[in-house]
Amino acid sequence: MALDNLDLPSPETPLYNHTLPKIEAWLRSQGCQQDSKELNAWFVQTPTWKAQLWLDVEQISVRYIEAGVENQDIQRSFKYSLSRQDIEEAVFTGP
Repeated sequence: MALDNLDLPSPETPLYNHTLPKIEAWLRSQGCQQDSKELNAWFVQTPTWKAQLWLDVEQISVRYIEAGVENQDIQRSFKYSLSRQDIEEAVFTGP
């Protein structure tokens, strides 16, 4: 799904200025799949890494699965005050 078709605010807009349906559409456009039981939880897998994402109250939390030293998980959090572009670059470039 092309981002142009999502009618999202500009990439420089803080994520807290996006509606939840827009954030969900953006995550889907990045290849994320929503958990059917825990709707704030998402999963994404690329050829080189996989991660779980959670839409928390004040931030997006990301856990890169087995991405660290000795296959440890790496966890990061990004405040919604960051722009969508900054979060996209930080999360979807991988651990």
